[in-house]
Parts: sequence; structure tokens; C-alpha cells
Amino acid sequence: MNTKKEKNQSWGGRFNEKTDNFVAQFTASIDFDHKLAIHDIQGSLAHAEMLASIGILSSKELTAIKDGYDDIQSAIDAKEFDWSHDLEDVHMNLEAALIEKIGDVGKKIHTGRSRNDQVATDMRLWLRDEIILISNDLLSLQSALINLAEIESATIMPGFTHLQTAQPVTFGHHLMAWYEMLDRDHDRLLDCKKRLNQCPLGAAALAGTSYPINREMVAKSLGFDKPMGNSLDAVSDRDFAIEFCAFGSMLMTHLSRASEELIIWNSAQFDFISLPDRFCTGSSIMPQKKNPDVPELVRGKTGRVNGHLIALLTLMKSQPLAYNKDNQEDKEPLFDTVETIKNCLKAFTDMVPEIRSNKKIMAEAARKGFSTATDLADYLVRKKIPFRDSHEIVGKAVAFCLVNNKDLSEMSMEELKKFSNIIEDDVYKVLTIEGSVEARNHVGGTAPEQVKIAVQAAREKISNLKC
Repeated sequence: MNTKKEKNQSWGGRFNEKTDNFVAQFTASIDFDHKLAIHDIQGSLAHAEMLASIGILSSKELTAIKDGYDDIQSAIDAKEFDWSHDLEDVHMNLEAALIEKIGDVGKKIHTGRSRNDQVATDMRLWLRDEIILISNDLLSLQSALINLAEIESATIMPGFTHLQTAQPVTFGHHLMAWYEMLDRDHDRLLDCKKRLNQCPLGAAALAGTSYPINREMVAKSLGFDKPMGNSLDAVSDRDFAIEFCAFGSMLMTHLSRASEELIIWNSAQFDFISLPDRFCTGSSIMPQKKNPDVPELVRGKTGRVNGHLIALLTLMKSQPLAYNKDNQEDKEPLFDTVETIKNCLKAFTDMVPEIRSNKKIMAEAARKGFSTATDLADYLVRKKIPFRDSHEIVGKAVAFCLVNNKDLSEMSMEELKKFSNIIEDDVYKVLTIEGSVEARNHVGGTAPEQVKIAVQAAREKISNLKC
């Protein structure tokens, strides 16, 4: 008898009529939760081993279950498995296939568990594997950034506040700021993995089970740190999914900010950098256009991931303990968040090494907008003038330059002394962009030497974190 073509036999005993066809389609999750198949089999095998250890399964029955799942896994890998909407979800599809292959022995696999603790376990196993992949992807992007930062450690560009020229910085220093943002994201990701790594199996529907199960054995077999401590919480908790999506929103926000700067810098008005052609597209009407589509799309996908976080928070905000059908809606936002993050990280990791700086244009821009005004104020402070007085003196000097269409570094000594007779010839050392950058030679500063120190420290950290 082909159980997969009939009504769902896992729960249909108390029902007198078949589920409405639309309701069956509406409530089924197999279209998306089949993604959990390998982890469902993994959890089932660990559960079966435990059932055998307490005498519920014989060694012969355990072997049959293992062989049955091996055949099922092979069919899934070969894309030959027949997924059925009538069986609702990945769990019932796999269980029905097991029964079809090995007979009544397969009906024992669900002893002492429920789909409630089963799906919670599957999702944790799946997300844990994805976190490891994303961790390595994130570290690869960080490596690409620090490699480029080392190359650009002495490339001078304007630093901005309010998108107005503020002070000279190095391009390498700016890239290392992106690295630091991603480094915090990576810490958040690993922190999420730590809290995720507890095993729900054994909680059953919500209250645990009367069988003498060994939850510690199952947790250890599946690589979890320990069983979850409360059966109600075990089946209803989705904090791990929400926390991951919160990480995803932070990561995408950081990638979006970097994208925004790349888009601005790549424009004709700035022309600070050039992006490789294969990461851009043209216009169907304007032949001169080279559009930075990759960073624009990453920027746009940030809203998508933020939306998934809000969806999960809203999903869980009014749910009573324990499991409710609403929880079926947790998977698609989580699955899409993972896929979006992985794609965006790949796009950035492939693009970053081929970013080319237009050093001359960056330096010219850094000389505009009186970017060394703070250096002149600091110079006066070192000459024992109080900072507030120095600030006023430099402000008046800038006003003079605006009227006379010149930069501070272009003022003659006679002109400078009109604002403070304490100024000497050594002032010109601090009025150059090179001098300004070199002067900030301290931890976290923009000096090329500090950029190289930061790059080395980042490399050492990444080498210790590779999963």
C-alpha cells in the first residue's frame, strides 16, 4: 500500500472526513520545509539510537531504520524523492517513506517524540550549519577588506561628517572601519550560535514523555551542548531564529552603509574609486552609463532582511505556550534571510579585491574644504593658546580664505600672522594633508603605520576564528 497517496495517517484517526483540498494546500509546509530533510533524518537517527539504547527498538529494527533512511537520503540527493502535499510537511513525508520501505518497524520511529520537538530540533540543526557557512563567508569578506586596506594604507582621502569635508584620513583606515563593523557582526553571529546550540528533542508535544528517554545522549549525538531545560519552552521557543535575523539586519545595515559609500565614491561627481565592469550594468537608453548595481542591490536587500526580522517578532509576540500553527510561518523569513545574507556576502567578497582607488582625485578632494583646520587649531593649542581661542582664530582664518579663494596651506606667513603672531614657519608642516594624517599616529588613528598595525591584528584574529 502506498501510504503517500492517501490521507495523512499520522493523525487522521479521529477524523470522519477528508481535509478540504484548499485547506490541505493552505496548511501544508512541504514546499519550503523540505529544506530541513537532511537534518530531520539526522535527528531521527539520533532518536532511534536512543530508543534502541533503552530497549524500545531492537538492534535489528535499528539497522532497518538506518538502512531505510540511507535509501531515502539517496533518493533526496538524486532529486528522486516524491514530496506529497497530502502529508503536509517534511516530517510526515519522511516517516511515510520510511514505513513504505521497511514496514511496521518504521511506525516506531515516532515513539517518545512529537513534530513539535522534531521541527524545533531540525531548525536548530539547519541554522547551526548555516551559521558555520556564513561565519566563514563573513571572515572571507573581512580578509578581502584588510588586504585592500593594507594596499591603500597611505592613500589619502577626505573624511566626512554630514557629508562635508572634515579631516584627511587614509582610504585604508576607512576600509578598516568597515572591517570593525563586520567584526562586531561576526561576534554577534557566534553568540547566536552559542544560545542556539541546545537540544529540544525529548520535549515531545509540550510536556515531555513517559518513556525513560535519555535526552543527554541525543543532545550529545547531535552536537548540542545540552538538552533544553523546559519542555514547554523547548517546543515554543523561536528566539534563535529572531536573534539570527537580528544579526542579519545589523550585518545588512553595515553592508548597506558600505554600499552607499561605494555608490557615492563611484559617481562622476566624486570619482574616488572604480568598480570592475562585471559588477556593474549599463543603461538601455544612455550609452555612457556604468551603474553600480551590485552595491545598489545589496543596499535594497537590507529592507528585505529587516522586514523578515519584524515578521518574526510580530509572529511570536502574542503566541501562548506551547506550539501553535502560527509557528509554521517562522521558516520562510528565516530561510530567505540566510539565502540573502549568503548572496550579499559573496557579491561583496568578490567585488572588494577589485576596487581601485583614484589616488590623485582623492588627494585633491582632501585638500578642499579646509580639512586641516583642526590641525591648525591643535598647532595653536600646542603654542599654549586655549582651544576655544584657537578655534575662533582658525574660524576667522577660514573666513578670510573663503573671501580670497584660497586654502589654509596657501596663506602666506604674513597673512597667517594677522590672526595670531604666535604662528611660525613650522605651521606649514601641519597644514598639509600628509602631515595631518601622519600626526594621528596612535591606536585607532588614521596614520598609515596604524593602519598596518590594525591590519596585522585583524589577520591574526581571523586566522584564529576560521571554522
